[in-house]
Amino acid sequence: MKIYLIKQATLINEGKQMVADVLIKNQRIEKIESHIDEPNAIEINAEGMYLMPGAIDDQVHFREPGLTHKGDIYTESRAAAAGGVTSFMEMPNTNPQATTQALLEEKYQRAAQVSLSNYSFFMGTTNDNYDEVMRTNLNTVCGIKIFMGSSTGNMLVDNPNTLEKIFANAPNLIATHCEDEATIKHNTEKYLAEYGDNLSAIQHPYIRSEEACYLSSSMAVELAKKHNTRLHILHISTAKETNLFTTEPIETKRITAEACIHHLWFSAADYETKSNWIKWNPAVKCETDRVGIWQALLDGRIDVIATDHAPHTKDEKAQAYIKSPSGGPLVQHSIQAMFQFYEQGKITLEQIVTKMCHNPAILFKIKERGYIREGYYADLVLVKKQVYQVKKNNILYKCGWSPFEEEVFDYSIAKTFVNGHLAWSDGRLNDEVLGDRLEFAR
Repeated sequence: MKIYLIKQATLINEGKQMVADVLIKNQRIEKIESHIDEPNAIEINAEGMYLMPGAIDDQVHFREPGLTHKGDIYTESRAAAAGGVTSFMEMPNTNPQATTQALLEEKYQRAAQVSLSNYSFFMGTTNDNYDEVMRTNLNTVCGIKIFMGSSTGNMLVDNPNTLEKIFANAPNLIATHCEDEATIKHNTEKYLAEYGDNLSAIQHPYIRSEEACYLSSSMAVELAKKHNTRLHILHISTAKETNLFTTEPIETKRITAEACIHHLWFSAADYETKSNWIKWNPAVKCETDRVGIWQALLDGRIDVIATDHAPHTKDEKAQAYIKSPSGGPLVQHSIQAMFQFYEQGKITLEQIVTKMCHNPAILFKIKERGYIREGYYADLVLVKKQVYQVKKNNILYKCGWSPFEEEVFDYSIAKTFVNGHLAWSDGRLNDEVLGDRLEFAR
């Protein structure tokens, strides 16, 4: 592989900033010093740019197998690399669903052939695949996914005995989608009766309500406390739920939580203009919920920032509300969105790196990634202060759209290194070298 020398970048790492040179060799960060000479290296002048570890997105849906008209591992991993996401963890609600060890392994084999970013895949649960779930290898699989509320795909786990057994005996981290199905069903019937054909995305946060989220999240926390389960609750969408979590150091937490870009960026007021294009499960809710999520993110109750990247075609999203699927593509623009929040004074660069890079590595016990450290894999992102507008011609998702379309960001992703390979450079992708399967030190 080529040798690279990044010169005079401003490193954002481990709670501080420093200007330094970074030498990349044999997939790894070889050296970090104030000044490095290496005649055999390709030099990159990074003066005035920020160098951060590659983002680790712990929740994406890349739609392969079976739903590849929306996206696939090849297209969406390229978009991830262009956005500075060097590692992703993908969800099991594909077709077929990854609910056996054999089907799970097929996804890994496919990623080894096409993924530009590093990868891992969650093992899926159903009401009747307990034995398969218990066979999950904790060193090579990121975690076990439970849909404690139905979303895209039919993987709802609502059998109390099954939930009890999995929480009691899971060999690995459990990640949950928490929405109470009975509450959602009741709300759907209520609002359909009231609005009929006029039902729209404006009612979405009332159908997939605060009550639905809290009932399910609090149940998951109760089960985890009962069995000392390692629980990670995905995409927190209400202020009320944030009170379920603590501010203790992430290294000692048994229960952790994630916030997603869309719940930090949008609020219910945006349904008027964005409609189904910001329809997610759990729903984007009111401004007080967004404020509450931000507070929990900054004080340490919420540990990780992710995307829940979930593409659908334009035609699918343009359907009437009740038929339009939930989810949207975000993985290409997550770092830029967070840097925009930094520009607005809402968060520091150090906090962004902690939540997008360091904490996912700690939480999942990922080997040798998530930090700028000598000997670690060279998963690195150079970000520069340069205006960037999201346009149809620079969106890399297979679905061809973004909820950020026409948004102007103040920062651009200049370069992305994946295992020392320059995968993205000044608007161009290079997929000659593919990403690796993530490994875990558990």
